Amino acid sequence: MAIRSVSRARVLVPVGLLVAAGAVAAALQGQSGGVESRPQLSVVADTTSSAPPVVTPRTPAPTATPTAAAPATSTSTGAAVAALHSAVDRAEGAVSVAVTDLGTGQSLSYGGPGHDFATASIVKLDILAALLLRTQDLGTTPTAAQRDLATTMIENSDNDSATGLWDEIGADPGLDAANARFGLTATEAGQDGYWGLTSTTADDQLRLLRQVFTDDSLLSATSRAYIQELLDQVEDDQRWGVGAAASDGGYEVKNGWLPRDTDGLWVINSIGRVERDGHELLIAVVSDGNPTDTDGVDLVESVARAAAEALSGN
Repeated sequence: MAIRSVSRARVLVPVGLLVAAGAVAAALQGQSGGVESRPQLSVVADTTSSAPPVVTPRTPAPTATPTAAAPATSTSTGAAVAALHSAVDRAEGAVSVAVTDLGTGQSLSYGGPGHDFATASIVKLDILAALLLRTQDLGTTPTAAQRDLATTMIENSDNDSATGLWDEIGADPGLDAANARFGLTATEAGQDGYWGLTSTTADDQLRLLRQVFTDDSLLSATSRAYIQELLDQVEDDQRWGVGAAASDGGYEVKNGWLPRDTDGLWVINSIGRVERDGHELLIAVVSDGNPTDTDGVDLVESVARAAAEALSGN
């Protein structure tokens, strides 16, 4: 059955440091409805750039006297960065990751330079955020019917529910207007009802996560708590993705998967918040051109783990 998007199963406080590095670029082709089953698409790999990600603090680093532990830290960080580079190099299409540590304010962004990714069902988080912003503007709260749609849209990744709320927010013009206020600069809503073909970047998805998980947000504390609760209750078979980077068991996630009609390759995306070694991280990983949904999930999870380790290693 043709649908307007898909998602398969069931990451910020001020960005301290931002790094862009080349990795794998790909050409996203065609528009496709896809089917709600599991996360594929056509790309041309670009491996000409192999520069490692660089993490630089936005504020001056505190002065400290070098200790004997410094060389070990450097070695550990170097290994973590190498692991991230290796994980990204595995992509047969394109992949990009952005991660922020809410405690330290440090951020890292890597892969997919200049590449726009189809959201598939991660856009459902964006739709809900836009709905809640709209109700706040009106001085109201979501109706019982809207809350029912939001629950099935997030927890079960139900497409009909997403379409219902898409119409409630004013379709693509409504999403674009909300995203402009949220500070998303590289996200464009899908046209003609194809909300799953909204184009985005990992950095923009990180900005969206900041709206959901930090006080630096247009969303009220009540709205944020409501979204977080739904993300925490995503059904068990959809709890893959960036949660693989969690070490303490706690995470909230929204995933997206879409097999493209044009070439049969998969879009696989995952965004959310994870707890890792006492740190709270927001992570967004977006990818396309995956030969199978399983390949895509493995890629997203390995990149999420490597990026979290590279950031914490620094």
